[in-house]
Amino acid sequence: MAELGLNEHHQNEVINYMRFARFKRSLCLKTVDSCFQNLKDSRLVEETFTVDEVTDMLDGLQTVVHSEVESELINTTYTNVLVLRQIFSQAEKWYLKLQTDVSELENRELLEQVAEFEKSEFISSNKKPSTDLIRPKLAPLNEGGTELLNKTVASLQEENEKLKTRLKTVETQATAALDEKTKIEKLLKDLQMIQGDQKTNANQDIAELENKVAALKCQFEKTLSDSTANQKFLEEDLVTTKHDLLKVRDQLSTAEKELEKKFQQTAAYRNMKEILTKKNEQIKDLRKKLSKYEPDD
Repeated sequence: MAELGLNEHHQNEVINYMRFARFKRSLCLKTVDSCFQNLKDSRLVEETFTVDEVTDMLDGLQTVVHSEVESELINTTYTNVLVLRQIFSQAEKWYLKLQTDVSELENRELLEQVAEFEKSEFISSNKKPSTDLIRPKLAPLNEGGTELLNKTVASLQEENEKLKTRLKTVETQATAALDEKTKIEKLLKDLQMIQGDQKTNANQDIAELENKVAALKCQFEKTLSDSTANQKFLEEDLVTTKHDLLKVRDQLSTAEKELEKKFQQTAAYRNMKEILTKKNEQIKDLRKKLSKYEPDD
């Protein structure tokens, strides 16, 4: 790196531009000097001049110098734009975007650094122009740069092919996914239809079951009513039977007493025994009848 913070190649380019600028500056100064010299040769031919004459000569000189300096400054501006155009054109070939900081153009420290650089390059050492440094324009891209650019383009093309292949794969997957989605939607629709039919059948089955339950409920209520009536009849029959039993027992007790009284009488005894036997048989029958209606413990 050199004094301006640039590599050797770029510093040589700066030196070439400064040499061109110094040449243009010297021409501008010579033009200004010639303006004054022309004034001296054409107007200063007398020994004394009036104030109006001196004023007129100075005004004319001012106009000429102003015009020359303005023309040179405009030309310098256009020259700087052309230099920037060449630099930006080369950068765009490499797909670069350069930026400039206009505020740094008035940096006094940097300006003094450039002045010192110019002094060291052109004034102190009295260097002569080198044929290697003098170039009418910026050097074109070299073969190495072209090769690198070709490699970059080839790499981008390869990447583009990969992306195309990947895009094709993604499109295939997307198509398959859409087909699968269509199949799923159709299957879902069929399932919904089946569920609708099943729901209808289920509603019909539920209605039939409800009807059966209602019929069974009616039948149960009827059976319960019949059972209640039958139970009531059995209860009344049981009460009657119990009354008959009590009556028979009472009769039996009476017969025993009479038997006791007539025990000594054989004929009467036999008759009583026969009666007792009949009563016992009646009691047995009544007990059998009673056992049918009495609940089991």
